[in-house]
Amino acid sequence: MLNFCSLYSGSSGNCLFVESQSTKILVDCGTSGKKVCDGLISIDKNIEDIDAIIVTHEHSDHIQSLGSISKKYNIPVYANFETWQAMQTQANKISKENQKFFENENNFEIGNLLIHPFSTPHDAANPCGFNIYSGKKKLSIATDLGHMDNIILENLKNSSFILLEANYDPEILKVSKYPFLLKQRIAGPKGHLSNSTAGKTIGYLMQKDLKTVMLGHLSKENNFPELAYQTVAEELMEQNIDMNEISLSVANRFSPSNLINVK
Repeated sequence: MLNFCSLYSGSSGNCLFVESQSTKILVDCGTSGKKVCDGLISIDKNIEDIDAIIVTHEHSDHIQSLGSISKKYNIPVYANFETWQAMQTQANKISKENQKFFENENNFEIGNLLIHPFSTPHDAANPCGFNIYSGKKKLSIATDLGHMDNIILENLKNSSFILLEANYDPEILKVSKYPFLLKQRIAGPKGHLSNSTAGKTIGYLMQKDLKTVMLGHLSKENNFPELAYQTVAEELMEQNIDMNEISLSVANRFSPSNLINVK
């Protein structure tokens, strides 16, 4: 068994839930502790049953309540050395016993979940995405990507399910109220992934066993769910892909998704 739920996903806060038969983890805690607990309750899960939290990077929309949740519920937190160094305020709330370290590209285990962290191009200390395995089942989480490259594609291959970033629409970004430098950052090589690039990526990965995709980490100002879905669908149809061959959804910013069974 391998299940996934996006509790919250977007530029205003990110927290994901993954479970196997015997292990339950969170990926990031980028919203309030109350919202994390409420989100878990809504899918009939309990924060006290969480075995660990794994961290992609130190930006506030990924670690807002990390320290307080770890401290209150005695939950181990896994991050790489550079990320720990970059989130000292949160680290100061977490007991030394619960500060766990991994290295990008090196596998580690939590319960019966095997986790492979892979480096991602983003303007953080040492950001990463995750491949998570339970037996022969593989899901992947890849957000905060300034661009797509062959190394990331190699990590995403043979995933049955992916939460993939579709952060912005380039035309909306151009006319948004964001300052010019911020627009450059978002669209730059260490910023975020556009809807169309997400679509091209999904089309390629469908040749490598991909069956289910959830678009995530949408910008509140430079995107909206219907546009992200439509743009990705159009990219797939341009590649002569039948939309019946893929289960495509969009993660909600403020409420949990359905619990998805990764097959």
